[in-house]
Amino acid sequence: MLPPGFPDRWIVVKLTGKAVNAAVLPEGQRDAIFFDDELPGFGLRLRGSGSRTFVYQYRLGRKTRRLTLGTASAASLAAARKSASELEAKVRLGGDPAVAKAAARQAAIDTFGSLASEYLEKRKTEWRPKSEGEFRHYLLTKAKPLHTIPVTAVSQRNVADLLDRIAVESGAVTANRARASLSAFFRWCIEKGIVLPAGNVVGNTKKRKEVTRDRVLSRDELKAIWAACGDDSGGKIVKLLILTGQRTKEIGNLSWTEVGADQIVLPESRTKNGRTHIIPLSEPAKAIIGSTPRGARDYLFGRRGGFSGWSKHKLDLDKRSGVKGWTFHDLRRTTATGMADLGIQPHIIEAVLNHVSGHKAGVAGIYNRSSYDREKRDALNIWGEHITALIDGRVPTIVAIKRV
Repeated sequence: MLPPGFPDRWIVVKLTGKAVNAAVLPEGQRDAIFFDDELPGFGLRLRGSGSRTFVYQYRLGRKTRRLTLGTASAASLAAARKSASELEAKVRLGGDPAVAKAAARQAAIDTFGSLASEYLEKRKTEWRPKSEGEFRHYLLTKAKPLHTIPVTAVSQRNVADLLDRIAVESGAVTANRARASLSAFFRWCIEKGIVLPAGNVVGNTKKRKEVTRDRVLSRDELKAIWAACGDDSGGKIVKLLILTGQRTKEIGNLSWTEVGADQIVLPESRTKNGRTHIIPLSEPAKAIIGSTPRGARDYLFGRRGGFSGWSKHKLDLDKRSGVKGWTFHDLRRTTATGMADLGIQPHIIEAVLNHVSGHKAGVAGIYNRSSYDREKRDALNIWGEHITALIDGRVPTIVAIKRV
């Protein structure tokens, strides 16, 4: 006999494989649950639509909750019964499986990437434009490998590996700035009420010693590194870094939509200062890009977001070239110094590097909107010929610009 107040659509039976297969909706009903007479709350739910699902129902205080355990066609009776038994044990200990399931579902939605975007949106009014740009750069660009991970699942190892990679690509200073941005972000998550199992996972990661770098590679070092570059993606990237003076990720993550016949156009979302940047291509740079097969790939040097083997490639280059104590960012400084030695004016070098400082900073930047496209093209052509001559062991056909 059913307890008083028991809904007509609830039926108590001995749930066996045969009973599950034979269960049909009572006449006139479009929804019914066949509860097992042994395991409290475990049942088979039938609907007029034809769906047949295993459920577990329980009561906490005055509230009744129900969880779906799977369809009868996909989940076996034994597996569903085992799940219901485990849930029953949790309820007896005072747990609330429905709340736990909702929390797990929310955790899956709250990925690092989605919360980082929310964080930037809510905090941007508190920052100066430059600070906002830096936070966006570190959290949206540098930390991109973490974006798909639920924020509650990001481990100290994930962060440490990311910072190691940034240090190799961009140096200790950039790694420390990224570390500070990550720490502030995780602190905001905690303040928001998100329970991070290991707390702020940035806290115990390594803070690197910052030494102001002024490393400029010598001609022999530059030649040795170039010679050590193979015809693979990593080798082509390093050669393009030398020829263009751009940042590692700007070249490593190049997409075919950004490459034209004689120039690269980086959208504002891909540059550190948030400004569209045009990079004219010298003849040797065109040759490198022209030798890169396109196929079905969106990126020149990778399938998902661009090149990712920076650390391994750097170690291999060190061994093959014999050059020690340099970073990929040193190539950028070397290019800028080399152009200056060739007589190229500082404001043109800044335009090539996409720096907003010196001649383009402050009031000068407001009134001087020139992008110096022609001058940049001339500068990169001169530098490209200089590098080609260095590699070939000959005298450049384009001589250095005489300073007046």
